[in-house]
Amino acid sequence: MTKAQYAAIFGAAILFLVLYLGFDRVNPNQRSLEKSRKSNIESTGIDNLVKEAGEKLDSRQKSLIEALQMDLSKSGTDTIRKTELLKSLSGTWYDMGFPAISGYYAEEIATMQKTEESWSMAGTTYALCAKNANDDKTRNYCTGRAVKAFEKAISLAPEKIEPRLNLAICYTDNPQQDNPMQGIMMLRDLNARYPDNVAVLNQLGRLAIQTNQTEKALERLEKALSLEPENNMTLCLLAKAYQMAGKADLAKEFELKCVD
Repeated sequence: MTKAQYAAIFGAAILFLVLYLGFDRVNPNQRSLEKSRKSNIESTGIDNLVKEAGEKLDSRQKSLIEALQMDLSKSGTDTIRKTELLKSLSGTWYDMGFPAISGYYAEEIATMQKTEESWSMAGTTYALCAKNANDDKTRNYCTGRAVKAFEKAISLAPEKIEPRLNLAICYTDNPQQDNPMQGIMMLRDLNARYPDNVAVLNQLGRLAIQTNQTEKALERLEKALSLEPENNMTLCLLAKAYQMAGKADLAKEFELKCVD
C-alpha cells in the first residue's frame, strides 16, 4: 500500500471521529423530552416530596414520622413488621394531607406483596392525590404512578373489572394530550362487556353530566337505579341529572336520598 493510500485512510478515520464525536447524534426533540422527563422525576422524587412536606409539619408530626422511619430502618428482613410500618407511614402521611407520599409507601407495599389488591390500593391512593392536587407537577406525577399501579393490578388479575374501571377513571379525570378519548373509550368498552355493571354506568353517567349530555346521563343512571336502587352514587348523580333536565321535583327527591 502506498503512502498516499495510507494518508487517505488516516484522513478518513480522522474525519469519522470528528463527525462522530463533534456533532450531537440525538434528535433535538428527543433530547428535550428526555431532559424534561428527568427534570420532572428529580423535582417530584420521594426525597424532594418528603423535604417539601417536612417544611409544613409541626414538631409533633415530624417526631411521629421520624419514629416510624427509624422503626422501618430497624425492621430488617422481617417482612410482616416492615409491611405494618409501611402501612402506618402511608396512612400517617395521608392523614397529614400528603397523598403523594402516602402513595409512595403504598407502592412499596405492593412491590413487596405483588398482589392485585395491594397494587389497586397504591393506584387508588395516587388517584386521590391526582384528583385533589393543586398544581400540575403533583397531578401529573400522581396520575402517572396511578396508571402504572392499576396496570400492574390488571396484569395480576385480568378477569377483574375494578382495576380496569379505576384505570379508565384515571384517564377520564386526567386526559392524555396524545389520546384524550382513551378513558371514555375504555369505559364504553367495559359497558359493552358488562352492560349491567352499576359502577360503570355511574361513571358514564357522571361524564355525561360533565359534558351536558342530559339524555345520556339519565338513560345510564336510571338503568343503574333499576339494578341497585340504594346505590348512593347513583342517587346523588341522578339529583344532578334531573336538575339539568329541569325536573325540579325529582331532583329534590333524589337530593334528599343522597348521602354526602
